[in-house]
Amino acid sequence: MALRITHKTLEFGIGDRVKVHQRIKEGEKFRIAVFEGMVIKIRGVGGRKMFTIRRIGEAAIGIERIFPIDLPTIEKIEVVKKGTMGVNRAKLYYTREKSTKEIDKIYSRAKRREMSKTTPASPKVSRGKKKTSKTKAK
Repeated sequence: MALRITHKTLEFGIGDRVKVHQRIKEGEKFRIAVFEGMVIKIRGVGGRKMFTIRRIGEAAIGIERIFPIDLPTIEKIEVVKKGTMGVNRAKLYYTREKSTKEIDKIYSRAKRREMSKTTPASPKVSRGKKKTSKTKAK
């Protein structure tokens, strides 16, 4: 199961908050529609990969959209917030029942993991008695 996916040069993954800019034709005119949400699923192989984005709409109703990665109407994808480091699963279906505060824990976990990688580790200090070998004099 894929945790990361690449669109053109941008790489994003499960748990990231992204904005998908999609070109929509209405009559003879085109407009850009933006769908922002969290990537909860990536599936498929090769050029047939798809990703699912979930956002909370009006009246706290969840809205999910599935985008094929090679969809020609996708103008660009922006990563708003990284969350992949805070994810423990390949599919985030469990976030459907969670509140926004609980989902924000994913991003705080990701931030903590990134901070621990960038800061140098402190040397470990032993807090017990030192073991010494005693030799008997003969």
